[in-house]
Amino acid sequence: MKHAYIFPGQGAQFSGMGKDLYENVPQAKEMFEKANEILGFRITDIMFEGTAEELKQTKVTQPAVFLHSVILAKAMGVEPDAVAGHSLGEFSALVISGALSFEDGLRLVSKRAMAMQAACEAQPGTMAAILGLDDAVVEQACAAIEGTVVPANYNCPGQLVVSGAVEAVNEACERLKAAGARRALVLPVGGAFHSPLMEPARVELEKAIADAHFSTPTCPIYQNVDAKPQTDPVVIKNNLIAQLTAPVRWTQIVRNMIADGVTEFTELGPGTVLQGLVKKINAEAAVESKASL
Repeated sequence: MKHAYIFPGQGAQFSGMGKDLYENVPQAKEMFEKANEILGFRITDIMFEGTAEELKQTKVTQPAVFLHSVILAKAMGVEPDAVAGHSLGEFSALVISGALSFEDGLRLVSKRAMAMQAACEAQPGTMAAILGLDDAVVEQACAAIEGTVVPANYNCPGQLVVSGAVEAVNEACERLKAAGARRALVLPVGGAFHSPLMEPARVELEKAIADAHFSTPTCPIYQNVDAKPQTDPVVIKNNLIAQLTAPVRWTQIVRNMIADGVTEFTELGPGTVLQGLVKKINAEAAVESKASL
């Protein structure tokens, strides 16, 4: 029996996140204060008391979700047998597995948020959730469209998010509805994440990742790009660089973890999205979500 920690991405943030940890766990308070120092502003004030609008600011959202996940996982004090994270959550997984220091992880997440924001402003894009179709049908529809639209998040069977230029995503939605999609829903996101439109952000982040020190993790990390268990710092680094423009293979990650003996999953951080996805991928899996100790 193996136990995996899984970490959510952007979008799960809420006001008050992490406040109980700050108030009750001395080590957590230290880590939060260190984060305020590194970021150059008091992110804790926004996390604990901020409005939904303030939490949605790019420079806040990604570091806030990362901090909540990592500090909660550290406070639990249990070593997982495997880790994975959805998109941004991969950085939380890297820190908890010891591949990346807390400080370097936070710096990279902050840099990633800013680079993605700049890429979104330079080339507007969007994403859409396609429900009720096989992956292959969605992949073929995207490939047949002239503009930029690609599969971005393989979330669970029958749920694939596509990403790209606004017109191309809208065209994909129309085609996929005609092909029998139960829903094709444009998402309220700021840009075309995990698509070629994120190339400027990937280039910018590549240098920061290349300069950061990566260690051999204490347990395998199943990465977004290839869904395989990795322990080689060089491979981990290269996969992380590729992550911004490549799809998140969450369905494949969970299936591979289960095939490798994982029977229990704990989602750490805000929200319960991953808990739901794991259950849809494998109804037998034991899975729980934790937002506090």
